[in-house]
Order: sequence, then C-alpha cells, then structure tokens
Amino acid sequence: MADELISTKPYMIRAIHEWCVDNGLTPHLLVVVNEQTRVPTAFVKDGEIVLNVNDSATKDLHMDNDAVVFSARFSGVSHNMYVPMNAIRGIYARENGQGMFFELGAQDEMFSKETPVEETDDATVVEDKPKKGKSDKKRPNLTIVK
Repeated sequence: MADELISTKPYMIRAIHEWCVDNGLTPHLLVVVNEQTRVPTAFVKDGEIVLNVNDSATKDLHMDNDAVVFSARFSGVSHNMYVPMNAIRGIYARENGQGMFFELGAQDEMFSKETPVEETDDATVVEDKPKKGKSDKKRPNLTIVK
C-alpha cells in the first residue's frame, strides 16, 4: 500500500503558502528549472528561479498534486507559468526566510540545471533568489523533508 500513497510535498507546499498568506508574509517558490518547467528564461539564474506566489503577484493561482500553475508579470510582460512538483526545491516567506525545503529525489535528479526551458507568452512576478554572502539574515531556513 505504501507504493500507492501520494507524496506529502504538494500538501506541505499548499500549507506553507496558506501560512504565509494568513500571516501577511510573501510566499516564494524556489524552483529548479527543468524541461517541464515553463518560466521566462531571462529570469533563470544558475538553473533556478525564485517566484513570488503571493495572491497580489499572481493571477489564477492553482496548486494541485502535480504542479503549480498561474499567470504573472515579468518586466511588465504577462507570462503563463507551469511549475511541476518535482521542480520545486522549497517554499518560504520572503520577510523572514521561514518555510520548507525539499531534497530532490532520484526521479528529480535526472533534470539538469542546464536543461533548456520553454518560454511562454503569458504571466508572473519574480523575486531574485536570496543572495549568498555576509548578509544571510533573510535567507530561508533549511528543513530537509524525505
């Protein structure tokens, strides 16, 4: 029966998103861009992108067990976003870094950070990935979930 269980990852992502919104925080997704991910390539850095998934930054946000789908604006241009669950490395609050991060499983590792990405014609808002360095005060807290 264990083989038939649905992953807890999409449930955790939805829960952290709701927690952020309920507390007036800005939820961000850390995404490893793979061949299935549809995001504007101009905003991908080192094979990753950080997406602001706050209600005010997205349109038609839908999170199910397979993917996170929404529209948003990048530099004034609307884009349709598609982020499969296997590409999400974490979700956290921009203001305090609290959230949850996930190890990529063996199935997820087959996606290279250098895999080409499809650019779409529609919507999303993006924030830069937290910078590494001396000012790590706002970096997300790392919690590994297996």
